[in-house]
Amino acid sequence: MLDLNSLAEFSRANCVSLCAFLVPANLVATIVTMALTLFDRPAHQIWRAAGVASLLALIMVLHVYTWFAVGIVMAPTYILLLLALSCLLTNMGAILFQRHFATVTNDQ
Repeated sequence: MLDLNSLAEFSRANCVSLCAFLVPANLVATIVTMALTLFDRPAHQIWRAAGVASLLALIMVLHVYTWFAVGIVMAPTYILLLLALSCLLTNMGAILFQRHFATVTNDQ
């Protein structure tokens, strides 16, 4: 069975490694989603890219919440949380933009 306490401790013990991976991965995955939307790629490609980017952002949010759970409230935790939430909102916006833009394009 999955022990959330052990998982949270693993997250805090390997913080530098997790952040060294998650920060660039979030940025690259979100930029890929924006590029696919900009180049008017098919919806399934945008959804797949946004899904991967959103999963990475959710992992970062959960990682930050493990620090909040033990009472560590510092600038880096808020910066990482802001980065993850902005990536989530950007991916959601890309999906909504693509859906609206595809509807407008098909009507004309």
